[in-house]
Amino acid sequence: MAPETTKPLLLTPPQQRQRRTGCRAWALAVVVAAAVLVLMLPSAGPLRRRMFCLGAPPEPVELTLLAGATDKGAVCLDGTPPGYHLQRGSGDGSNSWIIHLQGGGWCSTLKDCSNRRMSMYGSSNFMKPMWFAGAGILDSDQLKNPDFYNWNKVFVRYCDGASFSGDAEGRAQDGSTLYFRGLRIYEAVIHELMEKGLANATQALLTGCSAGGLATLLHCDDFSARFPQEVSVKCLADAGFFLNVKDISGERSFWSVYDGVVHLQNVREVLPKDCLANKEPTECFFPAELIKSIRTPTFILNSGYDSWQIRYVLVPGSSAPNKAWLSCKENIQNCSSTQIEVLNGFRNAMVNDLKVVEDKEDWGMFIDSCFTHCQTIYGISWNSPISPRLGNKTIAEVVGAWHYRRSQGVKEIDCEYPCNPTCSSRLPT
Repeated sequence: MAPETTKPLLLTPPQQRQRRTGCRAWALAVVVAAAVLVLMLPSAGPLRRRMFCLGAPPEPVELTLLAGATDKGAVCLDGTPPGYHLQRGSGDGSNSWIIHLQGGGWCSTLKDCSNRRMSMYGSSNFMKPMWFAGAGILDSDQLKNPDFYNWNKVFVRYCDGASFSGDAEGRAQDGSTLYFRGLRIYEAVIHELMEKGLANATQALLTGCSAGGLATLLHCDDFSARFPQEVSVKCLADAGFFLNVKDISGERSFWSVYDGVVHLQNVREVLPKDCLANKEPTECFFPAELIKSIRTPTFILNSGYDSWQIRYVLVPGSSAPNKAWLSCKENIQNCSSTQIEVLNGFRNAMVNDLKVVEDKEDWGMFIDSCFTHCQTIYGISWNSPISPRLGNKTIAEVVGAWHYRRSQGVKEIDCEYPCNPTCSSRLPT
């Protein structure tokens, strides 16, 4: 059984949408008076949306459906065209691009993939506009996102169930076709973006969270190879370092999930050839193997106590957790000292798998000890007063220093839980 689908990571809740005011204090009274008159008008909807000086929510970024998707065979699980959200850059960021690949779990069986068709993770029929404000690395607020605020930003929707990597078809129980076309979606979207200005980029960053973080690692070198050598191309995998470890029952249940994805959706084409020469395709789908082959400068961002992996890799439902473990995996503060030792073992396995990064001079790391999952696309964890800090720096500061080479050896690994006082219980889990 595949792990449960993660929640929509970038549909920012209203309380997280940051309000902006560009108005001077001396004009506030005048503006407020005008606002009262505007809001009383019966047809004031468009005017309300433009009143950013009053702290009105920013406009959502509309969904763009991939042109000619059906002809290219680049479709979602249900055959609908995939989509992305594009927000244009400005100023000195006009030729800089961030391409973010959405996450959302995987489907490893025909039944699971069929069920996903009735959600935004399997059909563009369920995809809606979204907000980039308050979304960390995608935010356009210079104070909250100083290094990337004015870049071109693209959020690619995830609707294939195999980290944008499969190329096959299946037959659902009702007789309809299931399209496993993640690789074609990735290639077609990048091609379309190239025509929209990505080909003229002076710097580009491929990133993604969760299953999208894994997709970033799978496609990193391919993405880099599409640009001239003089273009600065890097990759950032957020919460995508999934471990091949035993669960609390002693079974490698997560291996079974990945094994199902690899064979059902035929992901072999994206796996490193040097890995496939010596190992099974399923093992080559795990990040510990992928990072050995990646040549492009890459940043690994992950929690050593990743809340999603604790729930679905270390303590999955198939491991028959007792009440104490159910409580622990929902909130790390509920874990006993014995359980924390098990979690420490998980964290230590991650640190050990990441030792290969130490020898990669132009790579970076930020491995904190917070009970959280996905940290680049939430303002609260990316760069806020309660963001996790390592070396007294936020994730945004460390990633920026790595990307622009403002400091050497940007590789931060936190101590064991609960040593870090900047790990807030308000972080997304």
